[in-house]
Amino acid sequence: MKTIKLQIADSVFEKVFYFLNNLPKDEVRIVENSEVEDWSFLEKEIQKGLDSGILAKTHEDIIKNLKQKYA
Repeated sequence: MKTIKLQIADSVFEKVFYFLNNLPKDEVRIVENSEVEDWSFLEKEIQKGLDSGILAKTHEDIIKNLKQKYA
């Protein structure tokens, strides 16, 4: 098997995923790169919280605390 990396716009992600998911399972295996996506999503959510002005911690403090807790 060969491995490829795709960067897909949100607008077509569902269509591409549907297509790949319907190919024969013994010929295509979908491997999600969740590490990158998880941190990216988390950073965006933290930034939304910081922009709201409710929390006094900095972005760096939050990430540092999360890494200490879960790493």
